[in-house]
This record gives sequence, C-alpha cells and structure tokens, in this order.
Amino acid sequence: SFPRAGSEKGGVVRKCRMVSRLAAARQSRAVLQTALAASMLVAQAAAFAPLLPSAMGRSGLLAARRATGLQMQLRARGAAPRFTPRLVVPWPVRTFRAGKTAASMAETEEAVGDKVIGEDCGCGEALTIPEMKAKIVGDIDRIGLAIRDKKASGVKDKESLQPLINDLLAAKAKFETLTGAPFDPPKAGSKPKKAAAPVQKKAGGAADEKNFAITPRAEDYSQWYADVISAAQMVDQSPVKGCMVIRPWGMAVWDELRDDLNRRIKKDLGATNAYFPIFIPLSFLSKEAEHVEGFAKECAVVTHHRLCASPDGVGLIPDPSAKLEEPLIVRPTSETIIWDMFRKWISSHRDLPMKINQWANVVRWELRTRPFLRSTEFLWQEGHTAHATAEDADGCAMEALAMYKKVCEDILAVPVITGCKSPSERFAGADATYTIEALMQNGWALQSGTSHFLGQNFAKAFDVKYQTVDQKSEYVWATSWGVSTRLLGAVVMTHSDDAGLVLPPRVAPVQIVIVPVGRGKPDSDAVVDAFLAKVVAELDAKDIRYKIDDRDTMKPGPKFYEWERKGVPIRLECGPRDVAAGKLLMALRTGGEKAEVVFDEAFGANMVSELDNMQVALLEAAKVRRATATYEVSSYKEMTDMLTAGKAGFFLTPWKCDAENEEAIKTECKATIRCYPFEGNEAGAVEGKTCFYSGKPATHMALFARAF
Repeated sequence: SFPRAGSEKGGVVRKCRMVSRLAAARQSRAVLQTALAASMLVAQAAAFAPLLPSAMGRSGLLAARRATGLQMQLRARGAAPRFTPRLVVPWPVRTFRAGKTAASMAETEEAVGDKVIGEDCGCGEALTIPEMKAKIVGDIDRIGLAIRDKKASGVKDKESLQPLINDLLAAKAKFETLTGAPFDPPKAGSKPKKAAAPVQKKAGGAADEKNFAITPRAEDYSQWYADVISAAQMVDQSPVKGCMVIRPWGMAVWDELRDDLNRRIKKDLGATNAYFPIFIPLSFLSKEAEHVEGFAKECAVVTHHRLCASPDGVGLIPDPSAKLEEPLIVRPTSETIIWDMFRKWISSHRDLPMKINQWANVVRWELRTRPFLRSTEFLWQEGHTAHATAEDADGCAMEALAMYKKVCEDILAVPVITGCKSPSERFAGADATYTIEALMQNGWALQSGTSHFLGQNFAKAFDVKYQTVDQKSEYVWATSWGVSTRLLGAVVMTHSDDAGLVLPPRVAPVQIVIVPVGRGKPDSDAVVDAFLAKVVAELDAKDIRYKIDDRDTMKPGPKFYEWERKGVPIRLECGPRDVAAGKLLMALRTGGEKAEVVFDEAFGANMVSELDNMQVALLEAAKVRRATATYEVSSYKEMTDMLTAGKAGFFLTPWKCDAENEEAIKTECKATIRCYPFEGNEAGAVEGKTCFYSGKPATHMALFARAF
C-alpha cells in the first residue's frame, strides 16, 4: 500500500532504498525473490504516478524507474517471486490520464487479480496484467527521458530522434491495447489527436529490412509488390540501371523451380542441356528478317574489346585501336547462334529430332523495368528443337506448353490459361506462338511462359537441311520454348499478402522453420536440443526441407516476423514446456490459429499432409479469384466501363482478327489480347457471333486484359 494523498513521500523512498540494499545480497535466492517482489511493487507505482503527484514526486518516480530495471535484471538471473503483489489504491482521487477514479481502477485490478496475459513462450514466466502495465509505463518514461536528454544535448534533427519516437509510439500503443484507454487522452473540449504513424523505411540496408513497413495492396499495388520482394530479401537494387541483384533467398526459390523444371525437360521432352556463347555476331541476327526487326530495339552491342586511358587523363574510354571487325550482340535470345550450330550437327534423318535446352541469362534493353517481371537482364531456360515434319515440331511446342502449365499449377500453385497468341503478339520469326496466361490479385494478366512453332524460317535462314529416308534433301522444322525468373513474380503476386511473401510449399527453400523458445538455461536448453534432434530426424525421413533458427542474437518474436515475411509455409515453436508435453506449437503462413502438434510416430506424415493441404488450398484460392474476375462481354463499351470503374480481370469476347483494331484498343484502354484460349475456340465456337469491337463476323473468342 502507499501513503494517502498529502502525506510524506518517505514511505516510497524507504521502499526504494530497501530494494537497493536487497539487490546487493544476490547470493541468497530467498533475498533475491523478496527484492524482486518489492521492485515489482515499486515499479507498479510508476503506472500510478499521475495519481500521486504530491505523494511520489520526481524522486519517487525515478526510484520506480530504477526498480523496474532491477526487476528485469533479477528476472533474467532466474529469481522469481513467490507471490505477485497487487497495487491497491483505496482513496477516490481522479487520475490525470485515464479519466477514471483510482478506486474504480483498484476494483478492476482486484477483479482481474493475477490473471496471466500475453503469450507464454514455454519458459513458464508469463506476466500478470499489473506487471505488464508497470513494465510498459516504465518503458514509456525511460524512452521519454532519453528523448528529452537528446534534445537537451542539442540534437534537433528528426532522423536522429525518429527511432526513439517510433519506440515511444509503439510502447503507447501497447499501453492502449492493454488498458483500453490511450496513454495521452485528449484534454476536455479538444479534438482527439491523430496518432502519428512511425516513419516507413524502405529496404536499403540490414537494419532497414527489419523495420520498414509493407505498403498495403489496396493502397498501392506496385509499391506493395516492391516492398514484399524487398522485405523477403529476394532481390536488391543494382548499380546498373534496369538490372537486379537476386539475393540468396530469391535464388533459392529459383533453384527449387529450376531443379524441378530441369527434370521435366529431360524426362518429358527428351531434351539435353548445352551452353552457347553470350555474344552473337551482328550478321547472325540479320539473317532472319522478322527476328532482327523484333529484337533490334532491345539489343546491347559490344563494339570494342579493350579500354584505355582518356587523352585528358580523366577516366577510361574504348581503345580506338581495339574496335571489333564485327559488332557483337549480347544475347537477347539464342535462336540464331544455335541454328548456326544445328547446321553443323544435322545432316541426316537419323539426327532428328534434335532437342537442346540451355539455362542462361539474356539481355533485353527495357525502358521500364520491374524486378522479376521485366528487367534488362534476367535468367531463363530456352529450348530449341529440330524435326523432320511440321506435325512433329508443332506437337513438341504443344508438349512444352503443357509441361509449363503443369509446373505452374503443380509446383507454383498458379493457375494458367493456355492459348494461341494473335499475329500481332507472336514471337519474332515464329509461325505460331502458344502461351500460358496467369491472373494476378489486382486483376492484371501476366504472360508466364511461351512456346513457338518456328516453321522452317530459321532452317532456311541458316541453311539447315537433312537427308530423308528416300535420299531427298529437305529443310527441318523448328520450335523454341522458354520460361524465366518472371515466374517468381507470378508467385509473389498470386499468393502474397500485406504481411509479406507467401510461398507454396513445393517451391519454398525452407518448408518448415523451427524456432526454439524459452532459452537461456543450459539444462533445459539441452533437453530441448535433444528433443529437436528427434524432430528433424523425422523431417529428414520425409524429405522435408527445414531449418532450426537457433540464433542467440535474436528473440523469438523478431524471428517469427522475419520468417513470415520470407513466406515459409510452416513455423514450429518448441520450448521446455512443449518438450515435457511431447508437443510442438504450429503456425501456418496462410493464417489461422496456432495448433499443437503431437510428436509421435505419425508426426512426419502429418507434416507432409499439412504441406500438401496448403499447396492445394493456395491453388484453389487462386482459381476462385480468377473465376471471380473473368467476365464474358458482348460489347467494347461494356469492357471499357468495367475497366474505368476499376473492375480489372479477364474479358472473354467474340473477336474479328484485325491488327489495326487490336492496336486501337490497346491505345484507348491499355487492354491487349492475351490469347485465343484453346478452351472456347473449338470448331464452331464463334459461329453466328459478331466482333464486340467492329461488329463483323467473329473469327475467334479472344481473352483481353491489362497486363504487366
């Protein structure tokens, strides 16, 4: 209890002195427990400082702050109180902050009693409501004093003070959550102040990555995408404009996708891997007229092979004497150089079909870039095949497309629509281009992969012939097909949320992260480690990718936050209490309440089942979103009205193939033909229908959308 209002403050000061004396006797655990109980009593007084301006004064408040610090130190040393003291204020005096009487607050305290609040990490030391409130008030006073000290020492710039201000705002928010009343309520008759939000920091360094806020999708979808891939540490800015640095986590996701796709390319399509030069002679690109026209504006050109000092002595310049006889193009795609090699490798029908795949980087000089979706340099695989007949070649292109669809849906949980591109959207030099189109959460389409039936165009340009069974010489038929790191952008925009990245389990580098909690005591830590050794043995047996986050430089909370932003599907928490119960606590990245998981002989199978269920659920959710945002329209005005109203998505409509009208629509409303979907363009599908734009008899059912 405390002295009544108006009495001397000596009682509080004497208690604080007692705390100091007791703290010195650390050898006795019983004394330590008594000191902790006393410190908690005084620390709670800080919460009621406004009630007792005359009773406590500045000396009492400072003593309470010191007691709060002592309490935390004693708790860290393992001294726990045998009882939890409660503050009782028996006299009715109005508070200056919450606007309640001390008596009413005492009633609340008495009603709540020693109820444990907050999340128990497994160490058995959860806080009571009075303890929590006292701790928060102590933190607020400590941070406020630090801010005042900085200002008094001459620090005025906002950047230096902002970290402390953010901490102060966060502490006050915790106080309001706990008590139901703001720490600084508005004065009577004044308008409530709008709380200042902490400054959002953008990822640019190690410290920033842990603190900056992700922009909500509804507020700015483009910025949300940039924030998610930065917060997940997938990509970073490059000193070269338009190029990206793929960080280890982003590269690990690409590796999972690449490994799966590489197996399918070899097994399903029968292709073998090779590698070709990144430099292509300019004359090669000029051999196929449509091809050079399609890529001329995107090519990076090498003209010299050496640098020298500038004549003025400042910097370096291309050495005039080192000019190349023929400029070299930095690979935008590899058809030309591969077909030059095919000319050497193919001579007989026995050499066909020839199927080559290459994993490489390519350069296409883009004016507007966005990481993963469109960058000057990106990673991809490109397949190139030669065949004896057109039917065999076209069949191979369709097989590649079907493989891409299966990878997107089975591995990435991204549903796609397959179809044929309009003539205006065909690959340069192709007779036909087939595509898979995905729909992102904002209703925009993303071309996620293509395969091309090249006819005999490249065979004729590079004079690639074969001798038939009946000794005739004929040109071969060709295909090419590829997907790129753009698929990583598709994964991000299909599944992620405002908390960060969400990864489907089959492409996640880490499928389960295990976070030990309640650590710090050698004996219990050893017990937990032995338990986790058994846990990971079960995960190894089921070929599950896992990681134990046992970093001792970070508390469990920040670890949870980091792995959530990286999109790890499942998090398991384990502390001494969990080990004693033979259980772990499981949290799913897709949301929902935490659940206990029993560690028994079925544990490994249960984890596999959880991962499989999440994979299926992500795909189904994406399919539902796509179905909801797919519209059948019969008039151009209907589509433009919906787009103007912000209702983006896929628009399926009858269409008369016309390049000029297609360009006009693109200019007017930024929607393009994504494809003529295979499903819906069967024989007779457009019979009796008219084009929604020109009113002429329709030739196709076309799928329009705005696209990345």
